[in-house]
Amino acid sequence: MSLQNKYREVLNLGESLNVKDGYIKEEDGVLKIGGTTTTQYEKNRMWDKIKEIGGDVPSDLKADIKVENTDYYHKHTVASGESLSKIAKHYYGDVMKYKQIFEANKGILDNPDVIHPGQELIIPNL
Repeated sequence: MSLQNKYREVLNLGESLNVKDGYIKEEDGVLKIGGTTTTQYEKNRMWDKIKEIGGDVPSDLKADIKVENTDYYHKHTVASGESLSKIAKHYYGDVMKYKQIFEANKGILDNPDVIHPGQELIIPNL
């Protein structure tokens, strides 16, 4: 199995995230990949997929993934049925971090219990 096939899910994820300036090179038994994600959240998703396939420190892959926007962790478009606590659980693993999301979005939110589908929320760096 080639290394590109082994890490195909990582490469596909990079394509779906529209990684900019992406590259893939295979040299001396090591797959070298890189590019720029829009947010830290997207970079983390790439690394999670890499570790899922190759372990915490894969010896057959070197990745240089940069982040274009470091002002916030990610932007999230609210879907029907979501709450700030559900969104906080998704991004931070902690429902109580909804307070930080609310604070970062006071320009468009008046009440942490009222959000609407289609609203674009800033998910702040913590």
